[in-house]
Amino acid sequence: MPDLLLVLIVIGTALVLFAMAYVVSRPRRRTPLKPRHPGAPPHRDEKEPDEQGGGVATLEAPPAPPEAAAPPDAAAPPDAAAPPQAAAPPEAPTVPAPEAPPAPPVEELTVGERFRRRLARSRNLLSAQVADLFGRGITDEAWEGLEETLIAADVGVATSLALVEQVRTRTREEGVTGADGVIELLKDELRVLLGAGPRDLVRCHQDEPTVWLVTGVNGTGKTTSIGKLAARETRAGRSVVLAAADTFRAAAIDQLALWAERAAARLVAKDPGADPAAVAYDGYNAAKATDADVLLVDTAGRLHNKKALMDELGKVKRVLEKQAGDLQEVLLVIDATTGQNGVTQARAFLDAVDVTGLILTKLDGTSKGGIVVAVQRDLGIPVKLVGLGEGIDDLAPFDVDAFVEALFADRAAAA
Repeated sequence: MPDLLLVLIVIGTALVLFAMAYVVSRPRRRTPLKPRHPGAPPHRDEKEPDEQGGGVATLEAPPAPPEAAAPPDAAAPPDAAAPPQAAAPPEAPTVPAPEAPPAPPVEELTVGERFRRRLARSRNLLSAQVADLFGRGITDEAWEGLEETLIAADVGVATSLALVEQVRTRTREEGVTGADGVIELLKDELRVLLGAGPRDLVRCHQDEPTVWLVTGVNGTGKTTSIGKLAARETRAGRSVVLAAADTFRAAAIDQLALWAERAAARLVAKDPGADPAAVAYDGYNAAKATDADVLLVDTAGRLHNKKALMDELGKVKRVLEKQAGDLQEVLLVIDATTGQNGVTQARAFLDAVDVTGLILTKLDGTSKGGIVVAVQRDLGIPVKLVGLGEGIDDLAPFDVDAFVEALFADRAAAA
Protein backbone atom coordinates (compact mmCIF):
# COMPACT_ATOMS: atom_id res chain seq x y z
CA MET A 1 0.00 0.00 0.00
CA PRO A 2 2.62 2.50 0.86
CA ASP A 3 4.44 1.56 -2.31
CA LEU A 4 1.34 2.24 -4.37
CA LEU A 5 0.86 5.64 -2.80
CA LEU A 6 4.43 6.54 -3.54
CA VAL A 7 4.01 5.52 -7.16
CA LEU A 8 0.88 7.67 -7.51
CA ILE A 9 2.67 10.69 -6.06
CA VAL A 10 5.55 10.26 -8.49
CA ILE A 11 3.16 9.90 -11.45
CA GLY A 12 1.17 12.98 -10.36
CA THR A 13 4.32 15.03 -9.93
CA ALA A 14 5.51 13.98 -13.37
CA LEU A 15 2.19 15.00 -14.94
CA VAL A 16 2.37 18.41 -13.30
CA LEU A 17 5.95 18.93 -14.49
CA PHE A 18 4.99 17.82 -18.00
CA ALA A 19 2.08 20.22 -18.10
CA MET A 20 4.25 23.11 -16.91
CA ALA A 21 6.89 22.27 -19.49
CA TYR A 22 4.24 22.20 -22.23
CA VAL A 23 2.87 25.57 -21.26
CA VAL A 24 6.32 27.14 -21.14
CA SER A 25 7.44 25.67 -24.43
CA ARG A 26 4.22 26.67 -26.32
CA PRO A 27 4.75 29.84 -28.61
CA ARG A 28 2.99 32.95 -27.31
CA ARG A 29 0.68 34.94 -29.65
CA ARG A 30 1.73 38.58 -30.21
CA THR A 31 -0.68 41.45 -30.51
CA PRO A 32 -0.30 43.07 -33.98
CA LEU A 33 1.06 46.62 -34.11
CA LYS A 34 -1.20 49.44 -35.33
CA PRO A 35 -0.41 50.62 -38.84
CA ARG A 36 1.50 53.86 -39.02
CA HIS A 37 1.15 56.68 -41.55
CA PRO A 38 4.09 56.80 -43.95
CA GLY A 39 6.67 59.26 -42.80
CA ALA A 40 5.26 59.46 -39.28
CA PRO A 41 7.80 59.26 -36.43
CA PRO A 42 8.19 55.86 -34.73
CA HIS A 43 5.69 54.97 -32.05
CA ARG A 44 6.86 55.70 -28.58
CA ASP A 45 6.91 51.93 -27.84
CA GLU A 46 8.80 50.99 -31.03
CA LYS A 47 12.54 50.91 -31.47
CA GLU A 48 14.26 52.18 -34.59
CA PRO A 49 15.79 49.35 -36.62
CA ASP A 50 19.51 48.98 -36.29
CA GLU A 51 21.91 49.37 -39.18
CA GLN A 52 21.47 45.71 -40.17
CA GLY A 53 17.71 46.11 -40.41
CA GLY A 54 17.02 43.43 -37.79
CA GLY A 55 15.60 45.60 -35.10
CA VAL A 56 13.27 44.23 -32.47
CA ALA A 57 9.85 45.74 -31.78
CA THR A 58 8.64 46.08 -28.23
CA LEU A 59 5.11 44.88 -27.71
CA GLU A 60 2.40 47.41 -26.91
CA ALA A 61 0.04 47.01 -24.08
CA PRO A 62 -3.32 45.80 -25.30
CA PRO A 63 -5.59 48.73 -26.21
CA ALA A 64 -8.18 49.81 -23.70
CA PRO A 65 -11.74 48.97 -24.62
CA PRO A 66 -13.54 51.87 -26.32
CA GLU A 67 -15.72 54.03 -24.15
CA ALA A 68 -19.41 53.78 -24.66
CA ALA A 69 -20.59 56.48 -27.02
CA ALA A 70 -22.75 59.12 -25.40
CA PRO A 71 -26.22 59.53 -26.82
CA PRO A 72 -26.47 62.37 -29.37
CA ASP A 73 -28.60 64.61 -27.21
CA ALA A 74 -26.55 64.11 -24.09
CA ALA A 75 -24.67 67.21 -23.00
CA ALA A 76 -20.95 66.93 -22.38
CA PRO A 77 -20.01 67.24 -18.73
CA PRO A 78 -18.55 70.64 -17.85
CA ASP A 79 -14.80 70.95 -17.61
CA ALA A 80 -13.87 70.59 -14.01
CA ALA A 81 -10.86 72.88 -14.41
CA ALA A 82 -12.78 75.76 -15.97
CA PRO A 83 -14.49 78.13 -13.53
CA PRO A 84 -18.22 78.53 -13.96
CA GLN A 85 -19.08 81.45 -16.27
CA ALA A 86 -21.52 84.13 -15.21
CA ALA A 87 -24.57 84.57 -17.34
CA ALA A 88 -24.15 87.35 -19.93
CA PRO A 89 -26.25 90.43 -19.19
CA PRO A 90 -29.04 91.09 -21.65
CA GLU A 91 -28.05 93.39 -24.52
CA ALA A 92 -29.35 96.94 -24.30
CA PRO A 93 -31.70 97.89 -27.10
CA THR A 94 -29.94 99.77 -29.91
CA VAL A 95 -31.02 103.40 -30.09
CA PRO A 96 -30.53 104.94 -33.56
CA ALA A 97 -28.30 108.01 -33.59
CA PRO A 98 -30.22 111.23 -34.19
CA GLU A 99 -29.87 112.61 -37.68
CA ALA A 100 -27.60 115.62 -38.01
CA PRO A 101 -29.54 118.81 -38.64
CA PRO A 102 -29.24 120.09 -42.19
CA ALA A 103 -26.57 122.71 -42.79
CA PRO A 104 -27.97 126.23 -42.76
CA PRO A 105 -28.33 127.66 -46.24
CA VAL A 106 -25.56 129.97 -47.39
CA GLU A 107 -26.77 133.52 -47.10
CA GLU A 108 -26.94 135.18 -50.47
CA LEU A 109 -26.40 138.91 -50.10
CA THR A 110 -27.66 141.43 -52.58
CA VAL A 111 -25.29 144.09 -53.89
CA GLY A 112 -26.88 146.68 -51.62
CA GLU A 113 -26.52 144.48 -48.52
CA ARG A 114 -22.87 143.81 -49.26
CA PHE A 115 -22.11 147.52 -49.55
CA ARG A 116 -24.16 148.35 -46.47
CA ARG A 117 -22.36 145.79 -44.33
CA ARG A 118 -18.89 146.67 -45.56
CA LEU A 119 -19.13 150.47 -45.47
CA ALA A 120 -19.96 150.79 -41.79
CA ARG A 121 -17.05 153.13 -41.06
CA SER A 122 -17.89 155.61 -43.79
CA ARG A 123 -21.56 155.44 -42.87
CA ASN A 124 -20.83 156.21 -39.23
CA LEU A 125 -18.96 159.34 -40.29
CA LEU A 126 -21.42 160.70 -42.85
CA SER A 127 -24.86 159.54 -41.79
CA ALA A 128 -24.49 160.23 -38.09
CA GLN A 129 -22.86 163.63 -38.46
CA VAL A 130 -25.21 164.92 -41.15
CA ALA A 131 -28.23 163.87 -39.10
CA ASP A 132 -26.75 165.58 -36.05
CA LEU A 133 -25.91 168.78 -37.95
CA PHE A 134 -29.38 169.30 -39.40
CA GLY A 135 -31.29 167.78 -36.53
CA ARG A 136 -31.16 171.17 -34.78
CA GLY A 137 -32.35 173.05 -37.86
CA ILE A 138 -31.15 174.10 -41.29
CA THR A 139 -28.71 176.87 -40.46
CA ASP A 140 -25.55 178.40 -41.87
CA GLU A 141 -23.58 176.56 -39.19
CA ALA A 142 -25.10 173.28 -40.37
CA TRP A 143 -24.03 173.92 -43.96
CA GLU A 144 -20.50 174.77 -42.86
CA GLY A 145 -20.44 171.60 -40.80
CA LEU A 146 -21.53 169.59 -43.84
CA GLU A 147 -18.64 171.01 -45.87
CA GLU A 148 -16.16 169.99 -43.16
CA THR A 149 -17.68 166.52 -42.90
CA LEU A 150 -17.38 165.90 -46.64
CA ILE A 151 -13.80 167.16 -46.74
CA ALA A 152 -12.92 164.88 -43.81
CA ALA A 153 -14.41 161.97 -45.79
CA ASP A 154 -11.93 162.70 -48.63
CA VAL A 155 -14.50 163.97 -51.07
CA GLY A 156 -12.07 166.78 -51.83
CA VAL A 157 -12.27 170.50 -51.09
CA ALA A 158 -13.52 171.72 -54.46
CA THR A 159 -15.97 168.86 -54.84
CA SER A 160 -17.26 169.30 -51.28
CA LEU A 161 -17.91 173.03 -51.74
CA ALA A 162 -19.70 172.50 -55.06
CA LEU A 163 -21.76 169.65 -53.65
CA VAL A 164 -22.90 171.59 -50.58
CA GLU A 165 -23.83 174.62 -52.66
CA GLN A 166 -25.99 172.50 -54.97
CA VAL A 167 -27.78 170.79 -52.07
CA ARG A 168 -28.30 174.12 -50.31
CA THR A 169 -29.89 175.64 -53.42
CA ARG A 170 -32.26 172.71 -53.88
CA THR A 171 -33.19 172.78 -50.20
CA ARG A 172 -34.26 176.39 -50.50
CA GLU A 173 -36.08 175.88 -53.81
CA GLU A 174 -37.92 172.72 -52.75
CA GLY A 175 -38.76 173.91 -49.24
CA VAL A 176 -36.99 171.11 -47.40
CA THR A 177 -37.07 171.67 -43.63
CA GLY A 178 -35.64 168.57 -41.92
CA ALA A 179 -32.47 166.48 -41.75
CA ASP A 180 -34.05 163.57 -43.65
CA GLY A 181 -34.88 165.84 -46.57
CA VAL A 182 -31.33 167.22 -46.69
CA ILE A 183 -29.88 163.69 -46.69
CA GLU A 184 -32.14 162.66 -49.60
CA LEU A 185 -31.01 165.68 -51.64
CA LEU A 186 -27.38 164.92 -50.80
CA LYS A 187 -27.81 161.34 -52.03
CA ASP A 188 -29.33 162.59 -55.29
CA GLU A 189 -26.40 164.92 -55.94
CA LEU A 190 -23.87 162.19 -55.15
CA ARG A 191 -25.49 159.98 -57.77
CA VAL A 192 -25.18 162.79 -60.30
CA LEU A 193 -21.49 163.27 -59.50
CA LEU A 194 -20.72 159.55 -59.73
CA GLY A 195 -22.62 159.23 -62.98
CA ALA A 196 -24.96 156.54 -64.15
CA GLY A 197 -22.90 155.27 -67.09
CA PRO A 198 -21.95 151.62 -67.61
CA ARG A 199 -19.19 150.31 -65.37
CA ASP A 200 -18.88 146.78 -66.71
CA LEU A 201 -15.41 145.66 -67.72
CA VAL A 202 -14.90 145.95 -71.48
CA ARG A 203 -14.40 142.67 -73.33
CA CYS A 204 -13.13 141.73 -76.76
CA HIS A 205 -16.03 140.76 -79.01
CA GLN A 206 -13.84 139.18 -81.67
CA ASP A 207 -12.28 135.73 -81.67
CA GLU A 208 -9.35 137.00 -79.62
CA PRO A 209 -8.47 137.03 -75.90
CA THR A 210 -9.71 139.95 -73.82
CA VAL A 211 -6.65 141.78 -72.44
CA TRP A 212 -6.69 143.59 -69.11
CA LEU A 213 -3.48 145.31 -68.01
CA VAL A 214 -3.34 145.98 -64.26
CA THR A 215 -1.02 148.45 -62.59
CA GLY A 216 -0.63 150.44 -59.39
CA VAL A 217 1.64 151.48 -56.54
CA ASN A 218 3.24 148.89 -54.27
CA GLY A 219 1.08 147.94 -51.32
CA THR A 220 -2.29 148.75 -52.85
CA GLY A 221 -3.34 145.10 -53.18
CA LYS A 222 -2.69 144.93 -56.92
CA THR A 223 -1.66 141.26 -57.19
CA THR A 224 -4.39 140.17 -54.78
CA SER A 225 -6.97 142.06 -56.83
CA ILE A 226 -5.75 140.29 -59.98
CA GLY A 227 -6.16 136.92 -58.28
CA LYS A 228 -9.68 137.76 -57.11
CA LEU A 229 -10.59 139.06 -60.56
CA ALA A 230 -9.29 135.83 -62.13
CA ALA A 231 -11.39 133.78 -59.69
CA ARG A 232 -14.43 135.88 -60.56
CA GLU A 233 -13.93 135.15 -64.25
CA THR A 234 -13.38 131.40 -63.84
CA ARG A 235 -16.49 131.13 -61.66
CA ALA A 236 -18.38 132.65 -64.58
CA GLY A 237 -17.09 129.85 -66.82
CA ARG A 238 -14.33 131.79 -68.59
CA SER A 239 -10.77 130.54 -69.09
CA VAL A 240 -8.04 132.85 -67.78
CA VAL A 241 -4.29 133.25 -68.33
CA LEU A 242 -2.21 135.24 -65.82
CA ALA A 243 1.00 136.86 -67.05
CA ALA A 244 3.45 137.51 -64.19
CA ALA A 245 5.09 140.65 -65.60
CA ASP A 246 6.00 141.87 -62.10
CA THR A 247 9.52 140.45 -62.30
CA PHE A 248 11.16 142.80 -59.80
CA ARG A 249 9.42 142.10 -56.51
CA ALA A 250 10.89 138.98 -54.95
CA ALA A 251 7.65 137.23 -54.02
CA ALA A 252 5.40 138.57 -56.78
CA ILE A 253 5.68 135.52 -59.07
CA ASP A 254 5.11 133.06 -56.22
CA GLN A 255 2.15 135.09 -54.98
CA LEU A 256 0.56 135.15 -58.42
CA ALA A 257 1.22 131.40 -58.81
CA LEU A 258 -0.80 130.74 -55.65
CA TRP A 259 -3.65 132.87 -56.95
CA ALA A 260 -3.52 131.07 -60.30
CA GLU A 261 -3.93 127.75 -58.49
CA ARG A 262 -6.81 129.03 -56.36
CA ALA A 263 -8.56 130.55 -59.36
CA ALA A 264 -7.92 127.58 -61.68
CA ALA A 265 -6.10 129.87 -64.11
CA ARG A 266 -2.98 129.26 -66.21
CA LEU A 267 0.21 131.10 -65.23
CA VAL A 268 2.87 132.40 -67.63
CA ALA A 269 6.06 133.50 -65.88
CA LYS A 270 9.80 133.91 -66.34
CA ASP A 271 12.71 134.09 -63.92
CA PRO A 272 12.90 137.09 -61.57
CA GLY A 273 14.51 140.06 -63.27
CA ALA A 274 13.28 139.12 -66.75
CA ASP A 275 11.97 141.75 -69.14
CA PRO A 276 8.33 142.47 -68.16
CA ALA A 277 7.41 143.22 -71.78
CA ALA A 278 8.68 139.75 -72.80
CA VAL A 279 6.48 138.13 -70.16
CA ALA A 280 3.46 140.06 -71.40
CA TYR A 281 4.30 139.01 -74.98
CA ASP A 282 4.50 135.32 -74.00
CA GLY A 283 1.31 135.65 -71.98
CA TYR A 284 -0.67 136.88 -74.97
CA ASN A 285 0.71 134.12 -77.20
CA ALA A 286 -0.25 131.51 -74.60
CA ALA A 287 -3.74 132.95 -74.25
CA LYS A 288 -4.25 132.92 -77.99
CA ALA A 289 -2.83 129.42 -78.45
CA THR A 290 -5.13 127.98 -75.79
CA ASP A 291 -8.21 129.97 -76.87
CA ALA A 292 -8.36 131.61 -73.45
CA ASP A 293 -11.11 134.12 -72.84
CA VAL A 294 -9.15 136.58 -70.69
CA LEU A 295 -5.49 137.58 -70.30
CA LEU A 296 -4.68 139.41 -67.06
CA VAL A 297 -1.25 141.07 -67.00
CA ASP A 298 0.29 141.86 -63.62
CA THR A 299 2.92 144.61 -63.64
CA ALA A 300 5.48 145.71 -61.10
CA GLY A 301 4.32 148.17 -58.49
CA ARG A 302 5.87 151.55 -59.12
CA LEU A 303 5.81 155.01 -57.68
CA HIS A 304 3.85 157.45 -59.75
CA ASN A 305 6.69 159.98 -59.60
CA LYS A 306 9.41 157.67 -61.04
CA LYS A 307 9.64 158.45 -64.75
CA ALA A 308 11.78 155.43 -65.72
CA LEU A 309 9.31 153.00 -64.18
CA MET A 310 6.37 154.73 -65.79
CA ASP A 311 8.16 154.57 -69.17
CA GLU A 312 8.65 150.83 -68.69
CA LEU A 313 4.93 150.44 -68.04
CA GLY A 314 4.28 152.24 -71.31
CA LYS A 315 6.58 149.74 -73.07
CA VAL A 316 4.56 146.78 -71.76
CA LYS A 317 1.39 148.39 -73.03
CA ARG A 318 2.87 149.06 -76.48
CA VAL A 319 4.05 145.44 -76.85
CA LEU A 320 0.58 144.17 -76.05
CA GLU A 321 -1.02 146.64 -78.45
CA LYS A 322 1.19 145.38 -81.30
CA GLN A 323 -0.20 141.90 -80.71
CA ALA A 324 -3.79 142.58 -79.71
CA GLY A 325 -4.58 146.08 -80.92
CA ASP A 326 -6.23 148.38 -78.40
CA LEU A 327 -6.37 146.89 -74.92
CA GLN A 328 -9.83 146.39 -73.51
CA GLU A 329 -8.91 147.72 -70.05
CA VAL A 330 -6.00 149.39 -68.28
CA LEU A 331 -6.98 149.11 -64.63
CA LEU A 332 -5.33 151.17 -61.90
CA VAL A 333 -5.49 149.78 -58.36
CA ILE A 334 -5.82 152.43 -55.62
CA ASP A 335 -5.84 151.90 -51.87
CA ALA A 336 -8.94 153.69 -50.54
CA THR A 337 -7.21 154.37 -47.22
CA THR A 338 -4.66 156.67 -48.91
CA GLY A 339 -7.30 159.36 -49.46
CA GLN A 340 -6.39 162.30 -51.65
CA ASN A 341 -2.94 160.84 -52.36
CA GLY A 342 -4.74 158.24 -54.44
CA VAL A 343 -6.03 161.00 -56.70
CA THR A 344 -2.48 162.26 -57.23
CA GLN A 345 -1.33 158.72 -58.10
CA ALA A 346 -4.16 158.28 -60.56
CA ARG A 347 -3.25 161.46 -62.44
CA ALA A 348 0.33 160.27 -63.03
CA PHE A 349 -0.71 156.83 -64.27
CA LEU A 350 -3.38 158.36 -66.48
CA ASP A 351 -0.73 160.40 -68.25
CA ALA A 352 1.52 157.33 -68.77
CA VAL A 353 -0.84 154.59 -69.91
CA ASP A 354 -4.34 156.01 -70.42
CA VAL A 355 -6.08 154.37 -67.48
CA THR A 356 -9.60 153.24 -68.36
CA GLY A 357 -10.92 152.18 -64.96
CA LEU A 358 -10.14 151.99 -61.25
CA ILE A 359 -10.08 149.16 -58.74
CA LEU A 360 -10.55 150.69 -55.30
CA THR A 361 -9.29 148.32 -52.60
CA LYS A 362 -9.79 148.30 -48.81
CA LEU A 363 -12.98 150.33 -49.06
CA ASP A 364 -14.31 148.40 -46.08
CA GLY A 365 -11.36 149.51 -43.96
CA THR A 366 -11.71 153.27 -44.22
CA SER A 367 -14.08 155.92 -42.96
CA LYS A 368 -13.20 158.05 -45.99
CA GLY A 369 -15.41 156.58 -48.67
CA GLY A 370 -15.51 159.99 -50.34
CA ILE A 371 -12.40 158.98 -52.31
CA VAL A 372 -14.80 157.32 -54.76
CA VAL A 373 -16.45 160.67 -55.43
CA ALA A 374 -13.12 162.49 -55.63
CA VAL A 375 -11.50 160.33 -58.31
CA GLN A 376 -14.70 160.26 -60.33
CA ARG A 377 -15.21 164.04 -60.13
CA ASP A 378 -11.59 165.17 -60.53
CA LEU A 379 -10.37 162.63 -63.09
CA GLY A 380 -13.43 161.36 -64.88
CA ILE A 381 -12.15 157.76 -64.49
CA PRO A 382 -14.91 155.35 -63.47
CA VAL A 383 -14.51 153.10 -60.46
CA LYS A 384 -15.25 149.64 -61.85
CA LEU A 385 -14.41 147.30 -58.99
CA VAL A 386 -14.14 147.73 -55.23
CA GLY A 387 -12.54 145.58 -52.56
CA LEU A 388 -14.99 144.96 -49.72
CA GLY A 389 -13.02 142.43 -47.68
CA GLU A 390 -10.27 139.83 -47.67
CA GLY A 391 -12.24 136.90 -49.11
CA ILE A 392 -11.71 135.64 -52.62
CA ASP A 393 -15.21 136.79 -53.58
CA ASP A 394 -14.94 140.23 -51.95
CA LEU A 395 -14.00 142.04 -55.15
CA ALA A 396 -17.34 143.43 -56.30
CA PRO A 397 -18.50 145.47 -59.28
CA PHE A 398 -19.07 149.05 -58.23
CA ASP A 399 -22.74 149.97 -58.00
CA VAL A 400 -23.55 153.68 -57.63
CA ASP A 401 -26.97 153.28 -56.03
CA ALA A 402 -25.80 150.60 -53.61
CA PHE A 403 -22.79 152.73 -52.62
CA VAL A 404 -24.79 155.89 -51.98
CA GLU A 405 -27.51 154.08 -50.04
CA ALA A 406 -24.88 152.30 -47.94
CA LEU A 407 -23.26 155.61 -46.95
CA PHE A 408 -26.51 156.85 -45.44
CA ALA A 409 -28.22 153.63 -44.38
CA ASP A 410 -29.84 153.40 -40.96
CA ARG A 411 -27.09 152.48 -38.53
CA ALA A 412 -29.46 150.40 -36.45
CA ALA A 413 -30.38 148.29 -39.45
CA ALA A 414 -26.74 147.73 -40.29
CA ALA A 415 -25.81 146.49 -36.83
